Formats: sequence, structure tokens, C-alpha cells
Amino acid sequence: MEPTGEPGATRAWVIHPELTSDQERRDAGPALEEAVSLALALPGLEVVGSQIVRLPKPHPGHLFGTGKTDELAALLKANEIELVLIDGPVSPVQQRNLEREWKVKILDRTGLILEIFSDRAATREGVLQVEMAALSYQRTRLVRAWTHLERQRGGLGFVGGPGETQIEADRRAIDEQLTRLRKQLAKVVKTRELRRAARAKVPFPVVALVGYTNAGKSTLFNRMTGAEVMAKDMLFATLDPTMRGVDLPGGRTVILSDTVGFISDLPTQLVAAFRATLEEVLGADLILHVRDIAHDETQEQAEDVLAILEDLGVDEDVPLIEVWNKIDKLDDQTRAAYLTQADRTDEVVAMSAWTGEGVDALYPAIDAALSVETREEDLLIPFSEGRKRASLHETGVVLDEVQTEDGWEITVRWTDKQANQFHKSHA
Repeated sequence: MEPTGEPGATRAWVIHPELTSDQERRDAGPALEEAVSLALALPGLEVVGSQIVRLPKPHPGHLFGTGKTDELAALLKANEIELVLIDGPVSPVQQRNLEREWKVKILDRTGLILEIFSDRAATREGVLQVEMAALSYQRTRLVRAWTHLERQRGGLGFVGGPGETQIEADRRAIDEQLTRLRKQLAKVVKTRELRRAARAKVPFPVVALVGYTNAGKSTLFNRMTGAEVMAKDMLFATLDPTMRGVDLPGGRTVILSDTVGFISDLPTQLVAAFRATLEEVLGADLILHVRDIAHDETQEQAEDVLAILEDLGVDEDVPLIEVWNKIDKLDDQTRAAYLTQADRTDEVVAMSAWTGEGVDALYPAIDAALSVETREEDLLIPFSEGRKRASLHETGVVLDEVQTEDGWEITVRWTDKQANQFHKSHA
């Protein structure tokens, strides 16, 4: 592959270890391509080359066998490599031994994704979550130093560091820092919950964009809202959810939420750390699952997304529309086949967020999915419970109100979801 990066950038090499004994392993070609994309998402790196290394089983001390370790050492030296990105888990012992053998810095998949998340996080909550994930990761290993890249950018200490000496993390200090960060995060999350509660009083349904990273969610978000959310052909371009109001052609107003992209083998520390961010999806009235339909592994990516949604506890009753994005990248025959297939169901829209083709068909699909049945109900609210009455008026469900000796007799028209939210919030 052609080297990438700017002059003075850190020279990096990407390795995808293919464990041949793993029957459920991903196809090595697309996996390596994704790993290179991850590396390109980190500023200050020049990806000089990449390769797949087949392994019958991981060597406990070096990950790779002796012969392959020596072979790679010569290759890395010849290419003047400073950083090796290994697309998979690397134990602290393996990392230490490989760094000694190869005289380079080693970064595994978890460390790389943490670095990217650190570079991308924009909100206070996102920054705190990344710091907590990084500390949990650091707790399992020595934090090694590497000055070259630190002079160019900040980071978490995996890529940059204060010198060439090895630093042993003090677990007690890390635990104390984690406790402090959890308290700060609790305050931020509480503020977020108050905002979410305020939004719940507004009678606008929430539509959440989800999908594999780089599927085109932010591009679609920008086209639908006119917002200037960063939308680049880069993994993890969006890390903090952005919400905007959108007026549908039929007159309905919805709140559109853009979320962090999902990815296979997401480090467990990050699944936990970003759970609060992804919980925006839990409150959604409709999910738009944006797929890069032109990607070779679009089906596998879709399965990864659905698995994460299930892990999050998203209600199966929440309607979901599949948005087959990037049809502009398909050849004419394949594109026609996808368009025909999408036309046969109300739960799929084929389109290109980049060119705008097919986007107009998404609006009526959203409207139809949100057109749930409503029912009328008569409520008696005592005078002592004025907050209940106020919340009904704030959500816009009141049809009629009569004041009696016992309180307010209020007639409402609402959905089952609105009724459940009302009774739950005033239980």
C-alpha cells in the first residue's frame, strides 16, 4: 500500500493476526482494511504498510512464533517503523517482549480505539468516559512512554509519553482517579437526564440514527437537518450524540439524534464507558439503522449493530427502518436490484445521503412508522397534584378540562407510551 500521512508523521505498520484455529474469525481482508482505516483516523501517523499474519495459535510470550517475530523485526527495521498497530488483543507480556525485540512502540486494537476516542470526544461527558475507559485499560498493564508523537499531539499515554522509561501504574492511584471521575460523570449524567426529561415533556418523537461506523449517519443527519456535524470518510468521526429538530413534510416534528458508530470487537471498556451516550437510543421512538450497502461486509456489520442494540436493552417493540445508504457507489445492476428490493417493504429505504438520491422517500417512511394509535382517557387529578395537571398540558395531550369539587376532570388523547411515561414519572 502507498504510505499515508504528512511529513514528520510517525511511521506506522498495521498487522492483522489471523487466528486460523478460530472458526468464527472475520474475513482477514476486510478486517485488515478496517484496521488501516482505524489507524488513518488517528492524527500524526503515516501508515507505511500493512499485512495479514496467519497464526495457528498465539504465542504466550511474543504473540508470534520465533521465526515470524524475527522476520517482522527485519521488515520493520528496513522500513524505519516507529509504531506497530496490532489489530487484536495483545497482553502486557507480549507487548513488552515485542517492543524489546522490535525496538518499536506496540499499540493493540483497544489502545488504538481509545486514542481515537480521546481525539474525537467533544462533550464533557464524552471526555470523562474516555478517561475512565483509558484508566481501566491502563490498570491492566504498564503505561509505556514514547516521546515522538507526544510532541505533536495530546493523548492518553499509549502513543505518547514522558520519556523512554517504563512507568508502572499505581493501581491505588488509578482507582482513586476512577472514583473521582465517576463522581464527575454522575453530575454530568444527571444534567443529561434532566435535559432528557425536559425533552420527554415535548410531544416530539425521538428518531435515533444508529449504524456501523462510517456508514454515513452524520452525512444523513446533516442533509436532514442542515446541521454542521463533522461528517468525514473516517471511522469514529462522531463520538458524541447530536440532536436537532426536523419538520417532516406531513407536518410532524421529530427530534433526530446522531450517535457514535458501532464497530465489531469494540473493547469492553468502551462499551461500558459509552453506554450513557448510547442510551439516547433507549429513549427513541424510532430507530434508523443506517447501513453502508456498498461495503463488502454490510451484512456482518448489520449483525454487529443489532447485537449491540440487543445488549443495550433496546425494546423489540421500537420500530426500526433500515436505511440502505451509499447506493451511488454500486454498479447499475446491483443498484437496480437493491432499489427493487427496498420498494417491496416499508421497513427499508435505499438512498444516498451524499447525493441526496432517495432521501425524500425516507420522510414518509418515518411518518408512517411513527403513526401509532392513540386513545382517549378521562383522568381525575386532585387539586393537591397540580404538577400532574401541568405535565399533561406540557405534553400537549389534553383535549378537555373541567374543574370539579374533587379536582380537575381531564380528557386526554395519548399513545400507550405517553400514558406509561406519565404514570411512571408520577408514581
